[in-house]
Amino acid sequence: MTFGDPPGNLWAAMRDVWIAGADMTRVGRLQDPLQDLMAVATHGALQSADRELPDSIVVATMNPEEFLGDGNFASNVATHMGFANVPVVRVETATSSGAAAFYAGFAQIASGLADTVVVVGGEKMTHLPTPKVSELIGRSLDPYERSYGTTMPAFAALVTRALMARGVTEREIAQVAVKNHANGARNPLAHFREEITPEMVLGSRMVADPLRLFHCCPISDGAAAIVLTAERTTVRVAGVGQGTDALALRHRESLTSFRATQAAASAAFAMAGFGPERVDVAEIHDAFAPFELISLEDIGLFPPGKAGSATLDGETALGGRLPINPSGGLKARGHPLAATGLAQMVECFWQLTGSVPRRQVQCSVALAQSIGGPGTNNWVTILESR
Repeated sequence: MTFGDPPGNLWAAMRDVWIAGADMTRVGRLQDPLQDLMAVATHGALQSADRELPDSIVVATMNPEEFLGDGNFASNVATHMGFANVPVVRVETATSSGAAAFYAGFAQIASGLADTVVVVGGEKMTHLPTPKVSELIGRSLDPYERSYGTTMPAFAALVTRALMARGVTEREIAQVAVKNHANGARNPLAHFREEITPEMVLGSRMVADPLRLFHCCPISDGAAAIVLTAERTTVRVAGVGQGTDALALRHRESLTSFRATQAAASAAFAMAGFGPERVDVAEIHDAFAPFELISLEDIGLFPPGKAGSATLDGETALGGRLPINPSGGLKARGHPLAATGLAQMVECFWQLTGSVPRRQVQCSVALAQSIGGPGTNNWVTILESR
C-alpha cells in the first residue's frame, strides 16, 4: 500500500471532523422496539456530547421493511426520537451500513453543510425465526449464486476452506473466537459474556463445513450512535476509506482476501497521512472467525500469512502487541447488522478516551473495519486522540 496525498490534494479543503460523544445499547435478544433502542443510543450520545439538537441525522438500518414491516424509516426514527424537524436520511450498504452512515455524517461536517450530526444505526432481528433471518441476510449475495443454495455461512465456509488450504490451521481460527469471547466477558453490553475454550469451539455443532457454531456471530438486536462535530474535541476522525468489489464470488480475484478491504484501508491511511504501523487497537469485522484473520492482513496490520500464528501467540489479545476487538467483536459483542459499524467506532472512541477500565488499551490511534454483505462494500475508519 502507499499512503500519499490524493490527486490535487482534495482533502486540504475539508474541515476537520471530531467526535463529541457516543453511546450504545446492550446487544442481545432484546424486547424493545428498534425505534426505542435507537432513541436510547441517540439521546445517550447527545448527553455525553453535551448537545441537545443536531443539525442533521443519518440513520442506518439494513432492511427494516422485511425485519419489521416498517418503511420510510429515517423519518420514522427521527420522529420517534423527538427530532421530526431535523433533516434526516437513511444509508444502507448491507452489513456495513453503520460505517457507511458514519461516512455520510463525516462528509456533511467536512464539507461545511452541518456543524453537528448524529449518526445512529440499529437492527431488530431476534423476534424472527433463524431461517428467516438467514434468508433475509442472504439476499445481499449474488442472485445467481444464491439460486444454487448459497447462504452467508456457506459463502464464509468456502472462503474458510480456501484459507485453510493456504496453511491456516483450525486452532488459529478457533483462537479468534476464544480471544473475542474473553474480551466480551469484560464488556457489560455484549451479547455473550462467557469465556470459551478452543475445545468448545472445535466441538460445537457444524454450521457449514468447516465452520462450526462458535465460529459464527449471533443474531442480535441493538443500536449505537455517535455525535460528529466541527468543534475540536479530544478525538478526531483521521481517515475514512471505502472499497468495493464484484458481488459474485466467482468474479473475485481471490478467495482468501477482500479487495474491498484493501482499497478501503489504502484510502483511509492516505487520508490520515500515516500507515498501519501507527494503529494501537482495532475493531475488526469478525462475523465469522476467519474473517478477522483475513482482514488483519488485508488492512496491513500483519504481513500476509502471519495473522493466524500471531493470534495463536497472543499478539492480538488485550495484553498483546496489537489488541483486536477489545469489545468482543461481532462474535461476542454481537452483530445487530447496521448498528455494528457504529458500535465498533463507539468502542474505539471509548478506548481513546479511557472509558472502559475493564478492557482498556493504552492507545492514541484506533481503527474500525466493517464488511458489507459478502465483502462487496467495505469501510475502514481511523480515529486519533489529540
